[in-house]
Amino acid sequence: QSFRLLGFLDVRSVPCARESVLYGSLGSLVVGLGYFLATSRVRRSCDFAVGGFVCTTLGYWFYCRYNLAQQRIRQRMLREGMRNKILFEGSSLDPERKQTGNERSDS
Repeated sequence: QSFRLLGFLDVRSVPCARESVLYGSLGSLVVGLGYFLATSRVRRSCDFAVGGFVCTTLGYWFYCRYNLAQQRIRQRMLREGMRNKILFEGSSLDPERKQTGNERSDS
């Protein structure tokens, strides 16, 4: 089963969607309740709660997606580095291999 938010956002399969919605609901609760305790205006505090939900959800969405993109870039670089290590290990192109005078004169 999949849970779709607003009919189009599949919360289970889209990365960062679940956490964004959870943090957004917590943000709306904090902002709405805080505004209500400060002013005792119910309708206005509900408006602030909706705004807090939208702002918190979008803020965490962009933060999480940025970190996910950085993590994928680091994984790709690590994967390529490991592949190059396997390819060049033991050859003359291996940067970790220390060449002595005999090896340099042979080539």
